[in-house]
Amino acid sequence: MVMSKSIKISGKILARYNEIISDNALQFVQEIHEKFNSKRLELLNERSKRQKDIDIGGKLDFLSETKKIRDSEWKIKSIPKDLLKRQVEITGPPVPKKMLISALNSGADCYMTDFEDSLTPTFDNLMQGQLNIKDAINKKIDFADQKSGREYKLNEKTSVLIIRPRGLHLDEKNATINDKRISGTFFDLGLSLFHNAKKLIENGSGPYFYLPKLEHYLECRLLNDVISFCEKKLGLEIGTVKVTVLVETINAVFQMNEFLWELKDHIVGLNAGRWDYLFSYQKVYRNTKKVILPDRSKVNMFVPFMENYNKLLVDTCHKRGAFGMGGMSAQVIAKANPKEINEKALAGVKKDKERELKQGNDGAWVAHPSLVQPVKNIFEKNFQGPNQLNKFNNKKISRRDLLDEPKIDNAITEQGVRENLNEGIEYMAFWIIGTGCCVVNYLMADAATCEVSRAQLWIWLKYKVKLDDGRTVDEKLIDKLIKEELDKINKRFKSWKEKTGDKSLDHVSFENAAKTFKDMITKDNFDEFLTLPLYEKV
Repeated sequence: MVMSKSIKISGKILARYNEIISDNALQFVQEIHEKFNSKRLELLNERSKRQKDIDIGGKLDFLSETKKIRDSEWKIKSIPKDLLKRQVEITGPPVPKKMLISALNSGADCYMTDFEDSLTPTFDNLMQGQLNIKDAINKKIDFADQKSGREYKLNEKTSVLIIRPRGLHLDEKNATINDKRISGTFFDLGLSLFHNAKKLIENGSGPYFYLPKLEHYLECRLLNDVISFCEKKLGLEIGTVKVTVLVETINAVFQMNEFLWELKDHIVGLNAGRWDYLFSYQKVYRNTKKVILPDRSKVNMFVPFMENYNKLLVDTCHKRGAFGMGGMSAQVIAKANPKEINEKALAGVKKDKERELKQGNDGAWVAHPSLVQPVKNIFEKNFQGPNQLNKFNNKKISRRDLLDEPKIDNAITEQGVRENLNEGIEYMAFWIIGTGCCVVNYLMADAATCEVSRAQLWIWLKYKVKLDDGRTVDEKLIDKLIKEELDKINKRFKSWKEKTGDKSLDHVSFENAAKTFKDMITKDNFDEFLTLPLYEKV
């Protein structure tokens, strides 16, 4: 489909897609692209330069050039009334429709609908997601499940909607301008604002976003400029759009004051995106042995360098009048789960959320409606008000505190290798067919959790680490364990299909996913993001 001489849409146009990619909407996105894309590409190139510097011994540290920003007194702009309470936020993709409705009805204070880590960005997913969001904002969304007979409709009161567009590093291959791909950020953000900003304001809310994967304060400056440009084009007052930035890169933790400063007209908080942060830590330092970590299940938020990251985030935010949001509880409580699994999951969530409560987080994420009320109970019972903006840890956190890796003696096990392989194989198999989040080992898996597994295996192989039983992690061992895990996965899904009669997963190829995942963890050069090469396969 050709919209003009310069902008082209190559995705198949199904019913109602023209509502989203109308001529006016695409013209809006095109203006964003033409004004800001060259700067985006320049900043991405700077990322590569910084990584090369680290590879040859360069250090991450608090920036001397911005010391004045860190040392001076200032606050962010005001926070909207409907964002003052964010004790529990549920996350998930904008498709399928029943998942979006369930999330909005979950009782969570906010719902972050996600075009990034939990969505495979097929053209259909993106268009259906934008339509679902538009319909939900206009209170015109419902769904009837033909199998169960259950009907899904929005409650009178729903969670506050926050949209996460794709990161600056991701392109939209189905939309090109002069044969150049449009940024996924510009595409998702632009379309969401164009179609929904004024209706959200009319509803008593506003256009709110989560911004992912940022590494440098100049990237925040770019996005602040993009948002201000959009506000002016749409006739909105500067500061109408509100954002929360995910601190999910090791680079960003040293620039949190700067992030808040650059976005101070629009920002309301930072979020401790723990899984991506753990991935980033390993990715950035992959060429040093210091990044060899224990089994991923042992690298939790109680490990010093992860705990210090969250404490610094909270204190930095609260000093500036912004929210310090906690991380994700990936557990899933389901009737089909064994009782002991559900009990263990609830105990783990309780321990983690009580830690966040103590450290001053103003709220945290859950991945499933089953956890909304248990987490609400923890925060509502202990908060003196809707948030903890006046609470501080008052701990001086140094560069070393943020990089103090855990001990690895006898902490890498065969089970840890198996869990990483299992997640990589299952998640990639579903991602390739268009499902960007799925349950693996009773936990919600998305691109961020899979990245941790991928990075850890690549590093263990690179440095030929020893397991607790003395064996070396090498390609021979990986081949053996992949075969065994594949057998388990195929048997489990075969049994499930025989039990339910559901043939919807007949086209899922775990074998192809295993081959792709093995290639990624054994290749000499580490892929910056697994979604970059995978995107070319969908």
